[in-house]
Amino acid sequence: MSGSGGWFRSNDSTAKTRVMMGGAFAGSLLLLTTSMVFSWPVGAGGAGLTVAEEADLAFDSPAGSCLTWTPPDGTDMARVDCAKPHLFEVTSNVDISAEYPESAPPPDQARWQQIAEQKCTPSATSYLGGKLDPFGRYRINALKPVDAKWLDGDRKVRCGLQRTAPSGSLIPVTGSAARQDQSNVHDPGTCLALEGQKIGDPIACDKAHAYEIVGNVDLGTAFQGEFPQETVQRERAIELCATVTAEYTGGADLAAKGLTPYPDTLQQESWDAGSRKVDCKVGAKLPDGSGLAPVTNSVRGVVQSTTSAPPTTTTGG
Repeated sequence: MSGSGGWFRSNDSTAKTRVMMGGAFAGSLLLLTTSMVFSWPVGAGGAGLTVAEEADLAFDSPAGSCLTWTPPDGTDMARVDCAKPHLFEVTSNVDISAEYPESAPPPDQARWQQIAEQKCTPSATSYLGGKLDPFGRYRINALKPVDAKWLDGDRKVRCGLQRTAPSGSLIPVTGSAARQDQSNVHDPGTCLALEGQKIGDPIACDKAHAYEIVGNVDLGTAFQGEFPQETVQRERAIELCATVTAEYTGGADLAAKGLTPYPDTLQQESWDAGSRKVDCKVGAKLPDGSGLAPVTNSVRGVVQSTTSAPPTTTTGG
C-alpha cells in the first residue's frame, strides 16, 4: 500500500476528504486500483501463528490500532504502538452484511468508493471527537475484502486515517490521531518539492525545492473566538513567523539570499475543526515575479537555481 494507490476526492463538498480503497485476503493486501499484492505479517501477533493467521489478525485490528510498513511492497507490514511512526490508524470496522447478504456479489469499484465515503466518514469524524479538518493532517481511507474473502462471507469495511503527500504517497505520523492537533503542519527542516508551479512531496533540501519549513506558529495565541479573515491571519502570521524564522536561520538576511517568507493561513473549515497551527516557509520568486523559483540546499546554505520554472501561477501560499 503506497502512493501508487488510488486516492479519490469525495464528491461531498462538505466533507472534502479523500478516500482510498484497498483490499485484503489472508496474508495479502491488494490495492483496488492496482494488481500489486503485499504480504501483511503482524509484529504484535503471537508466536506460532501462520502468516495467514497473522494477516487475518491484522486485517481485523480494532479501532485505535496503528499499522506500518516499508513502501513500496509492504512485505514487513506490522501492527505497532501508535506512539511509534506509522502509516495507518484504524478508526472502525463497519459491517455491511445487511446491505450485502451472503448471496450478494461484491460491489464494483464505484460502489465501493460510495460505501467507503458513506460508512467511513461518520466513524472517522466521530473517532476524532466529532470534528474533521478537511484541509488538515489526516485523510480517510478504507480497506475492502477481496473477492475470495468476500465469497467466504467477509462483509467488513476497515476504515482508517492516514497522512498523505500531494502525490498520494504516505507520510509517517507519530501519536494517535484521536489525540493530535489536526493542523496540517510539517516538521521544521522539511523541504517541499516544486513540480512545475505546484507544491510537491517532502524532498531532501539538497534537491531543488519550492519551500523550506522553518517552523510553525499557533494562530490561536493571536485570535480567539470567531474565524479571522485571511488577510488578518496573514498579517499576524508574518509577525509570528519572523521570530521563528530568525531562530531557525540564525538571523540570516533572507533578502540577501534571494528568499521570501511565505506564512500559511487557515481555511474556515479548518478553524471550525479546531486547527490553529500553520507553517512558516521560505522560498524564492522567479525574476519576473510570476511564480516560484527552485531553491537548492537549506536556507542556512541556500543556492537559488538559475533555471527558470514555467511562469505559471504559484499554488502554495
